[in-house]
Amino acid sequence: MFERFSPDTMLAIKKYAYWLWLLLVAGLPLSYWLSLDSAAPSLWAFFLVFTVFGLGPILDAFFGRDPANPDEERQAPILSKQGYYVLLTLATAPVLVVSLLWAGQVFATYEAWGWFGKLGWLLSVGTVMGAVGIVVAHELVHKDSALEQGAGGLILAAVCYAGFKVEHIRGHHVKVSTPEDASSARFGQSLFQFLPHAYKHNFLNAWTLEAESLRRKGLPAFCWQNELIWWYALSGLFLVGFTLALGWLGAVFFLGQAFVAVTLLEIINYVEHYGLHRRKLEDGRYERTNHRHSWNSNFVFTNLVLFHLQRHSDHHAFAKRPYQVLRHHDDSPQMPSGYAGMVVLALIPPLWRAIMDPKVRAYYAGEEFQLSATQVSAAAAQT
Repeated sequence: MFERFSPDTMLAIKKYAYWLWLLLVAGLPLSYWLSLDSAAPSLWAFFLVFTVFGLGPILDAFFGRDPANPDEERQAPILSKQGYYVLLTLATAPVLVVSLLWAGQVFATYEAWGWFGKLGWLLSVGTVMGAVGIVVAHELVHKDSALEQGAGGLILAAVCYAGFKVEHIRGHHVKVSTPEDASSARFGQSLFQFLPHAYKHNFLNAWTLEAESLRRKGLPAFCWQNELIWWYALSGLFLVGFTLALGWLGAVFFLGQAFVAVTLLEIINYVEHYGLHRRKLEDGRYERTNHRHSWNSNFVFTNLVLFHLQRHSDHHAFAKRPYQVLRHHDDSPQMPSGYAGMVVLALIPPLWRAIMDPKVRAYYAGEEFQLSATQVSAAAAQT
């Protein structure tokens, strides 16, 4: 549909269409409202999950691919300096925190939902906090201003994953698409092999990287300058607040939605780098990261909802590039669907491998030795 639009027209549309993230947040009160006086109220608690992962791939197919790449010399410099795009991302922090507080109250007090409805609510809230919250936090922690860094840290604290603020920048972007990166899935590795390793090592690596940074400054690992201590303390305050206000159900809600949000993040990590790797040079170092080391998806609907996160290839090539000027590269490895469809695919390992393994092999055609037993064994070793 949008593929026939001129790039300039598409850029004008996208300026305001980035506010589509509000649709995901609005899905929470909508699903609650629909459950009122319903014959099956618990089913409505899953409304947002089914909408995102059921309707999302259909909308990607309907609206098609994004035809707009900002011109590097004429448009990108102007777009990069417009404060409107910063304001748009900063606006998510207060909206998400208020939504989280309200959703916790609903979880603990809405009697029409049994355990099944509460499970659906956790999945729905966690989807919003992962698909909007962590995605925007990812954008913010890449920036230099204290306000954006603080807003990103606040969102991450609300899902108990402050380590991402450190590990993603200093770990993942340095070691992406190598066996040393816990966020880069190896060829042949299933999602369910990948997740436990990612949970554990991304958490531990964040503390290691922060300790190393402090050590270079002559400071001990556990001191007030360790930002992880402060951000995780804020997560603890969230937990105490929910527990005091709503009892044990408040604690279950806060920790449950955080687990769902973090899991969604790690599934996206799995999708973004599966099977791709940087070649090792003769001096033992890895080649420089470029736009061919991440999977790319250019479906316009999910691109807008996720602030161009799907243009992940360009993001890894130019980590400081703002979301509004990220570019699509035809020679990057291309996913067959937007992220919503890819998440569903990843949850079904046989189907994932049937679709994605041939794409990985095709990408390394002519140098199949890159997919040697060492790649597969690396996947097995990470379980």
